[in-house]
Amino acid sequence: MTRLALLRARNFRVFYAGYVTSLLGSSMSIVAITFAVLRLPGDGRDLGVVLAARIVPQLLVLLAGGVAADRYGRRTVMLTADITRCAAQAAFAATLLLGGRQVWLFVIFSAVVGTAEGVFGPAVSALTVEITPAGELVNANALFSLAGSATRIAGPALAGVLIVAASPGVVIAIDAASYAASVCALACLRIPAAPTAVRRPVLRELGDGWREFRAHRWLTPTTVQFTFINMLCWGPFLVIGPLLASRTAGGPAAWGVVMGGYGTGSVAGGLLALGRRPRRPMLTSVAATLGYGLPCAAIALSAPFALVVVAAVAAGAGSAVSASFERTALQQHVPAARLARVRSIQSLAAFGAGPAGLALAAPVALALGPRTVLGFAAVWSTAAALAVMALPSVRHLAWSSGPAATGPAAPSFPPERLSVRVAAARDAAEESVS
Repeated sequence: MTRLALLRARNFRVFYAGYVTSLLGSSMSIVAITFAVLRLPGDGRDLGVVLAARIVPQLLVLLAGGVAADRYGRRTVMLTADITRCAAQAAFAATLLLGGRQVWLFVIFSAVVGTAEGVFGPAVSALTVEITPAGELVNANALFSLAGSATRIAGPALAGVLIVAASPGVVIAIDAASYAASVCALACLRIPAAPTAVRRPVLRELGDGWREFRAHRWLTPTTVQFTFINMLCWGPFLVIGPLLASRTAGGPAAWGVVMGGYGTGSVAGGLLALGRRPRRPMLTSVAATLGYGLPCAAIALSAPFALVVVAAVAAGAGSAVSASFERTALQQHVPAARLARVRSIQSLAAFGAGPAGLALAAPVALALGPRTVLGFAAVWSTAAALAVMALPSVRHLAWSSGPAATGPAAPSFPPERLSVRVAAARDAAEESVS
């Protein structure tokens, strides 16, 4: 219970309640949208268009979302995004309940929601620093990871029941109400007004974020690692796994058990991360990713079904532990004034190649064989994790007692070059005075 003491902090408790509610609504609405589209006349190809309409805008606005969060304030940006998502989902639900069946309307609503999600996402890590008591960042991130895992399990199950009992439109209306709850929670936060920052051109502010990103040498290799995990490992697993499951006696139900095992492992990993303060947070985070390749390896080796489920549980637990410590390290070492921009750069690089992995998984599996592709994914993810763990910048990053101090972006050039530039500037100043 002492690890849950963070929930006694009013700001965090209020935001967490609204955030979890919106996460649950979102996980329900994805299922509802899927079935709403599949009920349309046609061969089902519209589903890919509608889902892509949500993902692509989200990726396109990530960088702008990071700049906006650092420039205008995290809560302001998140309120705007949640109000937009609430309105879009309410309109989507009304369209369905009134009998609307136009695909182009589905695409527009999905694109609006995806755009708002891209703006909302980078601000979460930065707002967490503002509402979390000193020394509790890792517990905050573990609780967020726990909430995400739990809602991914409960949301689809609840949505399935409600779709059968009512309709997809009702479920999407519930999602709209969940965003309204998040708006109320954000509006109730008691956060001191941030000092007015000097606003500069967007590209210059984004450049500051990029220099801050490059200044932390551990960020580039860990981000690249996740770029290829999403493209080479997670994408093939999500596409090839269900295809192979459909050929077995278990079928979709068996795949549901595998994904349920992953979700259960994520919940366990979130609980495990609570209260932990590893001396080397990024080393621990990357070590936890060693489990990512286990489900791919189990399927590639035709392991018994029980072992596939166990591998999925281990991968889910590693994912939650890794995310908790990685977010904490970012918040501890990146100044809050640039945290949203750095997070947006990191997210775009890590997840931008994910759609390519999903799209290419099936064609490559047809050419090389599904088990070959999954076996390569398992070997690569393990080798990549070991290589990143060997880097000094990852191994030596130490635990910090609180968030990073606000200050100018660290220089992207070596200290000796900095001293040369300082000396040159001093000499120039002395010459001008004389």
